[in-house]
Amino acid sequence: MWNRFLLAVVLWLHSPALFAQGPILLRGVVRDPSGSVIPAAIVEIRGAGGEQRSATNARGEYAIASLVSGRYQIRVVAPGFSPAERKDVEISSATVLDFELAIEASVQEVEVAEESSQVSVDPNENGDATVLQQNQLDTLSDDPDVLQQQLTALAGGGPSGGQILVDGFNGNRLPPKASIQEIRINANPYSPENDQPGGNIIQIVTKPGSNTMHGQFYTIYNKEAFNSRSPLLTQSKRPPYKSNQFGANLSGAIKKNKSSFSLDLFHRRTTENSFVYATDLDAALNPRQINQSVLSPSTQYNFSPRVDYAINPKNSLTVRYSLFHFGRENSGVGDFNLASRGYTTATTQHSFQISETATLTARLVMDSRVQFNRNHTSNDADNRVPSISVPGAFVGGGAQIGQSGRISNDVEIGNSVSYGRGRHTVRVGGRLRHSTWEDTSANNFGGSYSFQGGVGPALDGANLPIAGTRVDLTALEVYRLTLLFQRQGMNDAQIRALGGGAYQFSISAGQPTTQVTRADVGVYAADDWRVRPNLTVSYGMRYENQTNIHDNTNFGPRASVAWNVGKPGPKNTPSKTVLRAAAGAFYGRVNQGVTLNAARFDGNTQQSFLILNPSFFPAIPSVASLSASKLPQQIQYVDSSMQAGHIYQMTAGVDRQLSNSARLSLTYVNSRGVHLSRSRNINAPLAGIFPFQDRQVRLLTESTGFSRQQSLTLTPSVNYKKWFIAGYYTFSQGKNDTEGQPADPYNLRAE
Repeated sequence: MWNRFLLAVVLWLHSPALFAQGPILLRGVVRDPSGSVIPAAIVEIRGAGGEQRSATNARGEYAIASLVSGRYQIRVVAPGFSPAERKDVEISSATVLDFELAIEASVQEVEVAEESSQVSVDPNENGDATVLQQNQLDTLSDDPDVLQQQLTALAGGGPSGGQILVDGFNGNRLPPKASIQEIRINANPYSPENDQPGGNIIQIVTKPGSNTMHGQFYTIYNKEAFNSRSPLLTQSKRPPYKSNQFGANLSGAIKKNKSSFSLDLFHRRTTENSFVYATDLDAALNPRQINQSVLSPSTQYNFSPRVDYAINPKNSLTVRYSLFHFGRENSGVGDFNLASRGYTTATTQHSFQISETATLTARLVMDSRVQFNRNHTSNDADNRVPSISVPGAFVGGGAQIGQSGRISNDVEIGNSVSYGRGRHTVRVGGRLRHSTWEDTSANNFGGSYSFQGGVGPALDGANLPIAGTRVDLTALEVYRLTLLFQRQGMNDAQIRALGGGAYQFSISAGQPTTQVTRADVGVYAADDWRVRPNLTVSYGMRYENQTNIHDNTNFGPRASVAWNVGKPGPKNTPSKTVLRAAAGAFYGRVNQGVTLNAARFDGNTQQSFLILNPSFFPAIPSVASLSASKLPQQIQYVDSSMQAGHIYQMTAGVDRQLSNSARLSLTYVNSRGVHLSRSRNINAPLAGIFPFQDRQVRLLTESTGFSRQQSLTLTPSVNYKKWFIAGYYTFSQGKNDTEGQPADPYNLRAE
């Protein structure tokens, strides 16, 4: 059925009524003498159709549309290579023209800086987009974690903190910087290919192998002797610290002009410190300040080989495997959390990807990709000892995360077809994902006590109550009094009369492992219509669906327009101002964790018991006795009419070229969210009566959330020779009612 759909689209594109006598497309690939592609090369064409310019993408490909029949002069330039030029090229129909650039014997400066700052009506060249190529990447961190923070900051964060796509794939960790060829942030934000608004999408293109052997190696070392001491740490000697990391990248030919390989390796071993600043009690029950550092060693490594294979002149194949591992000891320690709260955590991810690109004709290109991810996360903690929480003082006892973890298996299949003819570039495609979680949670299986402040009589020097007095007690003092009076043989009632006693006790029990699955699909169709050389209209539709809800109407139309206003400059160069406007509907996914919680906390699979003012501190009651007491449970449901969250967004903006190296963009965004996910207790008492005739806490997750947001963003950028400066300033205001439980579960609009 999918093949029939693609055939119908191709036949429609060949319709003479739509495209007869349309403008001509010129496309091709730029390579170096070894056969490796050259990204960011500038292709200039002058002739019968005026002057146009294009830059090659990460695969070395360029495309110039809207040409008319006639003779042209074509020139290709790239830093480090001698320019290539062809004169009197006759173009009368769609033409494929490849170039090979020779390496310069002596490096000359090639003035191409204006290309990066020139405004364009290309949908992928919006003024607030950021494109990072090799010169810009060199200024960023080699540490993958720091690099991800830097990219997220450049993306402006966004509601999801930045969605990262690596070679079009979701769910991947950031590759080593040495293997990255190009990064695009906020490119074409209203494209139907995106399931989320483009402002927080980070698209990463990795390097293919080459015909010649290339490699690099780096190492970074740090020790406490090179660092300053924490001003909060009272000890005079700096605590031990060491960080040692290295990375390597190697690429070369397996068979020249036929197949190549690349290999990335990253390893980091760090001995960090978790700082504990807390107050507990010594053996004599006197307050004791804790100011210490706890070693928290961690290990991370990433191994990623890749093979590129040219099946034939029209088909190329890429196969990549990635192994990622991260482990840390003494997680959970720091601030008020004592060393006893430490636990070991580890994550291992295996990723296998296959991508195939088929250039079926000069106008028709098909990309197919398949990915399999297996992710295993584990936490190892001793939760046989209950935790004790004393707000404002310390959290001690065992780490109640216990023996927990998750094994997830995720499969993603994607396909996209691009067809260019005349003034139109049409894209159709889709993505299918399937995910299985086997989640194990022993959280709070050992139990947790908590204390809080209160009031009680003042005590004299012998710790005896002074009759007729009442003073405020901190949580630490309530905890101290509880231990003090227990030593004196008092029962719980007597202790509480004097201001002591635990505030609450909670414990969970039941089946620790729960399995859930989810599949989702997204299909789209889009057309970029170059109405005139200075006017581009883009439009399309995306459809989303998923299996863990019953909402089948997620159609998201998208449309945008880019208009280069003003008179053309000398030699028919475009004017320096582009006006943009766009609007679209975006649909989120209902998180798989919602389905997991509903399956786990159904009242039977796992049970949670909460007892206020427990009389048995520090003992742990049996789960059987708690079950027999019929204590209220917290049960979680998913609304049968649950819908995917809708985001309706519109944008208006202007891009202005200030000079050959500077550009400024001003963008206004208005966003409206409906059917957003939130939860509420549907068994909250109403006029003192529980609707379900019991005291169970019944949390219903439903799509009743609502949001409004608008922002104004100023984005300047300067790209001059080796200097690259980009930034943004955003003024925004918004509101939503999805943060936490509603104050009144029966009046959601009061939030």
